[in-house]
Amino acid sequence: MPREAPEIEVVPTARIACDGGGGALGHPRVWLMIPDDLGWVECGYCDKRFVLGGDEDGGD
Repeated sequence: MPREAPEIEVVPTARIACDGGGGALGHPRVWLMIPDDLGWVECGYCDKRFVLGGDEDGGD
């Protein structure tokens, strides 16, 4: 059974960075790429889900 992501953020570009937020309570910065076929990706550290949407003219 799939579980819900703890946090979801809609982003305008397919390439994003996640550091967990929270300063010292975060995690190392990782760069993630949202696959075209899924339209979303989850961070391997904090499980935050990034969903592609909004202004997609942000560039590559």
